[in-house]
Amino acid sequence: MKTIFCCCYILLVCLVSSCSNAQRTSVEIQKSVADKKILIVYLSRTNNTKAIAEIIHKNVGGKLVALELEKPYPEEYKVTVQQVADENETGYLPPLKTKIDSIEKYDVVFVGFPTWGMKLPPPMKSFLKQYDLSGKTIVPFNTNAGYGVGSSFETVKHLCPNSKVLEGFSTKGGVERDGILFVMKAEKEKQVQTEIKKWLQKINLIKN
Repeated sequence: MKTIFCCCYILLVCLVSSCSNAQRTSVEIQKSVADKKILIVYLSRTNNTKAIAEIIHKNVGGKLVALELEKPYPEEYKVTVQQVADENETGYLPPLKTKIDSIEKYDVVFVGFPTWGMKLPPPMKSFLKQYDLSGKTIVPFNTNAGYGVGSSFETVKHLCPNSKVLEGFSTKGGVERDGILFVMKAEKEKQVQTEIKKWLQKINLIKN
């Protein structure tokens, strides 16, 4: 009887200790996230990636910045596709109009972009090469036409060798080729909001 009592007592102590540690870990994570300075940089042509960036911003706070070029891409889709293909082939990095002051003060940098030609868009390459992100946590997010991220997330890792790159988020956006532009509304928006919250919880970067 004493043996059974002792076993039950030890089990109870372990459970209490485990719950206490879990609660403490959760509090520490939330405090850690609250203390971090966050920057959200995004490139968006049809506003789908912009919508994702804004949802992330509502959940993590920080500064939200749209990536703009000194010379914007043409409005015509096919012309832009060819220009981007040429830039990827030659390694050309389009100059950015967007300037970010004191980037060294940020701990976490979210980078958002659409998939272009199954690759990371040249303007985002410009950003990642222009700024020193060493020692920072980088978090990619993406919208695409249904074909996935391609090599874009791997390119982010390649261009940020001295940063910690976390698991990224991706969702299907519009299909500009077919004239389907902004889709982040109604049920699609609600679905994506839920998915983003789960993703941010998984990587421990959500603010309560």
